[in-house]
Amino acid sequence: MVVVAQLVERWLVVPDVAGSSPVGRPPKDFLSIEGPFSTSPSGASSSTSTPGVAEDTAQDVLVAPDVPWVTIVWNDPVNLMSYVTYVFESYFGHPRATAEKLMRQVHQEGRAVVSTGTLEGMEVDVQAMHGFGLWATLQRSGQ
Repeated sequence: MVVVAQLVERWLVVPDVAGSSPVGRPPKDFLSIEGPFSTSPSGASSSTSTPGVAEDTAQDVLVAPDVPWVTIVWNDPVNLMSYVTYVFESYFGHPRATAEKLMRQVHQEGRAVVSTGTLEGMEVDVQAMHGFGLWATLQRSGQ
């Protein structure tokens, strides 16, 4: 509460000489009051060092791009090839030729990658394939 009182007191200082400090603006050293929530002029929080505890320092970190995920549809003994083609056309919006190619890949090779994107997007696609009665999984691209 003392810090708040000091801030208010410093904020409401009325200048002795007209024009020496605009009313309503804090003085230049406004942020120099020490307290638990004080900050340095650069805007970084000031903190006290605790013995035996390492401090977190800001560093430039290179982040690898998000590796795309894929939805894989697996061959099953239940669904007709025409139905699988229909699902690929209606849900993914593939043209008929692409949908048939993917259907043949599922039938002949046992699986086909039908969509690529973020993890969340592929989870939605897998759930949709399950809703259509197809066997589907997701995995990271390239695995």
